[in-house]
Formats: sequence, C-alpha cells, structure tokens
Amino acid sequence: MGDRRSQDLPTFSQNVCVVLVRPEHDGNIGAVARSMLNFGINDLRVVGRDGNWSEEARRRAKNAQEVLDGAKVINTFEEAIADCSLVVGTSGKREEGERTVKRHFLLPEELPERLSGIEGRVAIVFGPEGKGLLNEQLSMCDLLVTIPTWEGYPILNLSHAVSIICFSWYVNSDTTNPPGTGGRLLDPKLRDKLRFEAKRLVESMPTKDHKRKGIEDTLLRVLFRGLPKDDEIHRILGILTQAADSFEQT
Repeated sequence: MGDRRSQDLPTFSQNVCVVLVRPEHDGNIGAVARSMLNFGINDLRVVGRDGNWSEEARRRAKNAQEVLDGAKVINTFEEAIADCSLVVGTSGKREEGERTVKRHFLLPEELPERLSGIEGRVAIVFGPEGKGLLNEQLSMCDLLVTIPTWEGYPILNLSHAVSIICFSWYVNSDTTNPPGTGGRLLDPKLRDKLRFEAKRLVESMPTKDHKRKGIEDTLLRVLFRGLPKDDEIHRILGILTQAADSFEQT
C-alpha cells in the first residue's frame, strides 16, 4: 500500500505544470509533490527557492521523490511560465463590486472541459501561503480559477488546494483529441505578442489613466476565455496593432 507503481503517466500530464510562487513552508512543497503524482502530474516549478529540499519536504512527499528531484527551481514568475501557452492563476480571495472586473473565475472542474484536446502547455499557478498571488501576478494569468469553499473560512492550505485542482483535472480530463479541437492554445511567443499589443492599444487609446489597467485586464480575459486558435489570434492581432498604430499617430 502506498508504493509508487511502475505505470505510465496519463497523456494529459505532458501538457500541465504546477507553479508554486515563493512557497513559505517546506512541508507544503513536499505535500504538493505527493498530491501532483497522486493524479499523474509531475512537472513542478518552484519560484524563489534554492532547491535544497529539507527532510520535512522529503518526508511529506512520500513516494513522490521523483517530482521533487525533477522540480525546476526558477528565480522569477515570468521565467516559470515562459514556455507555457496558457497561464491559469488560482485565488481564494473574494471581492465584490467594481473590483470583480479582475476576478472572473472558473471552477476547478471547468478547466479540463474547457481545455480538452488542446495543444501547448498549461501552467496552474499557486501563490504563497497566506497572501496568495498578488494582483499584478493575477494580471499576468490568462484565466483565473477558484475553489468553492465556505465563506466563513475560504482560504485553503496550499497542498490541499493543489490536490483539489489536480483531482478535478484528473477525473474530468478527456485525453482523446476529437476532430477540430487541436491547436487551441497559443504558441508562447504568440501569447506574449497578444498581451503586448493589447497593452499597447490600451496605453495609446484616449481614456483616463486610472481606467487603463481594468480595460486591459478585461480585454485579455475575454479573449483568452474563448481559447482562440493561432490563425484567429493573428487576425485579432492585426486589429489590435492597427488600432494601436492609429491611436499613437493621433
């Protein structure tokens, strides 16, 4: 019982990585590694740690030592997601009123369904214990997901949150690729180009400065929720680029 069996990882795991941004507790890193392998995911990326895992991390990882040993230790969030076509941020913060413009959440079980049959790597990003991801980090994510919890105590332990997301991905994933569903994730460089042109458009358009960030976030959220294909993105980029050029020339 509890042994690591010699069995191939699920097909979907090749396209999923878990990113921990500056986790504070070694035990949670080990527990995350165990939770990931429980559900067939082994690509762990840790931002802001040195990679010298403590005995506590090793102990909590149990038979998922391979996940810890293979973890990529990275200095910045930007580096951690550089090869990813879609970045999914997680948050338990609940806000109301106008501030919800930045927080249009999916539920965990919706992610595999929305992203079934895709090409490209998806990063699922978790912030540090207590604070979670900062607003500027959430703005760098293309989709947001939250775990429904009781409002009286909504914030989960880091490893528990990873377990729920990985479980939802595992039980809801369709590893087959039906006709017409391929190619729905962007090449990482094309993703960066889209975000750059959207930012350039918003910065050049005539509006009040304090509204620019909200407009940019909303534009990107709407675009990425549709999971456009590369050819569709090229058309959208043409519109964004021409519009930004026109505003800059006025």
